[in-house]
Amino acid sequence: MLACETGIDWRELFDTVREYSGIAQKRDIQLIPSQLGKACAHDFYPNGDDCAVLPNGDSYHLLAIEGFINRFVEEDPWFAGWCGVMVNVSDIAAMGGRPLAVVNALWSAGEDKAAQILAGMAAASSAFGVPIVGGHTNLRSQQTQLAVSILGQAKALLSGFAAKPGQAIVAAIDLRGAWRAPHLNWNAATAADPAQLRRFIALLPEIAESGLAVAAKDISQAGLLGTLTMLLESSQVGADIALTAIPKPENERWQDWLCAFPSFGYLLTTEFENVDALLARFHSCGIAAARIGEVTDTRRLNVTADHRQYCFWDLAHSALTGFGRPDRSNHL
Repeated sequence: MLACETGIDWRELFDTVREYSGIAQKRDIQLIPSQLGKACAHDFYPNGDDCAVLPNGDSYHLLAIEGFINRFVEEDPWFAGWCGVMVNVSDIAAMGGRPLAVVNALWSAGEDKAAQILAGMAAASSAFGVPIVGGHTNLRSQQTQLAVSILGQAKALLSGFAAKPGQAIVAAIDLRGAWRAPHLNWNAATAADPAQLRRFIALLPEIAESGLAVAAKDISQAGLLGTLTMLLESSQVGADIALTAIPKPENERWQDWLCAFPSFGYLLTTEFENVDALLARFHSCGIAAARIGEVTDTRRLNVTADHRQYCFWDLAHSALTGFGRPDRSNHL
């Protein structure tokens, strides 16, 4: 168990993390259920998970898309292209699926940035073993923009809607990496052995098919606490977690780490009798994994630090994505 940093005002730190732009961007999603309404309603699966789920006989097609912030694409076009593939692969894995193929939409003011983006996508496609099968390209745009979509297949689902009170919460993160400046992207992928990357991604569908986990989400730009809040909102539950149980590189600050987007990072819920077996799956591949808390019926995400409990988010009073239908206000 990691020691807490000394001399920290935890309430102020959690306020800072809560206001982090990655979480603020997730609140933009509230526009979708309010405006699309019935267009988002499916009889077979709710909208708002990491992937759209389309039943296909005794299995499921998974469909996901990621659009990237213009500043990120302009500042680091090669890595943006890499992430275009990686984060989509991660979304498929988070729902217990295996990636099948990728398409992209790329706009750029000329060939230079576009070529770097495509080089990053090609490198990630090769590393993860997922082909790029089509897309749209425009080299006469006023700015560089990128969106990437992916198709996957799952035999058994992990879902952000499936967490229930009494389940354990597990965090699994590859700590073998470093920051990719200037943003809080924890890069444990671009220099990794491709065979290792594919093995790591394969863990999630294996876990789903063996019944070792129930709910899952990959840790996104909203950071670990923001991602956990989204999972809890979808499932209409709460959680009590211990800060020092969260896997973290020894010398990194908690504020940075709680805002980090790790290249391999997942939150899962499972029955307590399956915790040891679930952790063993990750540990066998050198992935840091630990039980960090428990799902509750409070609809509050409570975090314990230095023997005190702090409420990070109260979903009964404040929505994040809006798919959880909070009781009253949409404001903190």
